[in-house]
Amino acid sequence: MNLSGLSLRDLEYVVAVADESHFGRAAERCNVSQPTLSVQIRKLEDALGLALFERSNRRVLLTEAGQAIVRQARTVLAEAQRLLAMASEGRGAPLTGRLSLAAIQTLGPYFFPLIMRSLREAFPLLSLSLSESRTADIVEGLREGRIDAALVSLPLTQARLTLSPLFIEPFLLACPAEHALAQGGALSAGSVAGPDLLLLDEGNCLRDQTIAACGAGSSAGRHATSLETLRSMVAAGAGYTLLPALAVPSTPDPSGLTVIRSFDVDGPGRTIALAWRTSDPRAAGLASLAAFFRAHAPPKTAACRDAAA
Repeated sequence: MNLSGLSLRDLEYVVAVADESHFGRAAERCNVSQPTLSVQIRKLEDALGLALFERSNRRVLLTEAGQAIVRQARTVLAEAQRLLAMASEGRGAPLTGRLSLAAIQTLGPYFFPLIMRSLREAFPLLSLSLSESRTADIVEGLREGRIDAALVSLPLTQARLTLSPLFIEPFLLACPAEHALAQGGALSAGSVAGPDLLLLDEGNCLRDQTIAACGAGSSAGRHATSLETLRSMVAAGAGYTLLPALAVPSTPDPSGLTVIRSFDVDGPGRTIALAWRTSDPRAAGLASLAAFFRAHAPPKTAACRDAAA
């Protein structure tokens, strides 16, 4: 096989099937019929002399050889996207085309709805693909080119990534209405360390930040898989927790089971930043995207100064 027989479109098909683990969903993602996608992948497999997928009626799995091919295909497609981006940047065009934007799971569901209308108006030629994940998965996606930019929580020490701080989001205390912490004077982070402190599962940056802010041990409290589960656990009287301000409803709990309290002036919080690969030729456009997020910091937050690291 020579380069003339290798199509970028075929590589897109292969990556789509690898991501979706399903030929039908991959075809829908690529806007082609399933037979067309299947035939092209078969032709590529024949040309390479390799079986990329293990097919059955119930699922599609990558073969060992297929895993290596898909990793390289991602790199090739990312470089092709860079070529197009370089041409666009060279023409002085604003941020356009497809952009894969991820966010940590404790931010995305609450921030995206607040910003989406303004974002589409400010970048009308941008086609956004949104996702949510944990920090480690987001960093891996950035490195592999599956993600173009991401909303993450600092600190994040990663080589070859540019980090542009956007806003500071305070944490609030959510506790059962009958708990001793539901009332009282000024509330400090150190005063909430204890066995009733509820945490997210390991691997979530909010868990680590809660432990650091409260001075609690890593084994303190019970664990939950999401903020919504934490909220339900508080309502059930299982304990109390820290919630990012954007995840807290603007109105009191209609059930009366939970109380939300603010901390004193030195209360805990987190800094949200936009991250992208330093090598990305769209750096100027991504910096303008960061500036947009900074200028549209939600009311419950405090915008950061224009800076990037």
